[in-house]
Amino acid sequence: MAGLFIDVEVDDSIREDAELARRLEEACPVDIYADAGGRVEIVEANLDECVLCELCLGAAPAGTVRVRKLYDGTELKGGASA
Repeated sequence: MAGLFIDVEVDDSIREDAELARRLEEACPVDIYADAGGRVEIVEANLDECVLCELCLGAAPAGTVRVRKLYDGTELKGGASA
C-alpha cells in the first residue's frame, strides 16, 4: 500500500540482503526502511514522511530502489554501482 504522496519499491533481488537492509535503515532519516531480521522491509506508515533526500538511492545498487512521487507521477531511481 502506498502513502498518499509517496510510494517506495524495493526490487525482490535485494529484499533478502542483510547488509543492505542495515544500510537502508541507517540511511533513511525518516525510518521508511527497516531491517527485519536481515530482510529489507518498507514501513508503510512512514512513506509520506519521505523528504526526497535520495540517501536510500545512494545506499542501494543502481535501479533496485524506486521512490515514486504520486502527486506528479515522477520517479526517482538512482543508486550506487552494484
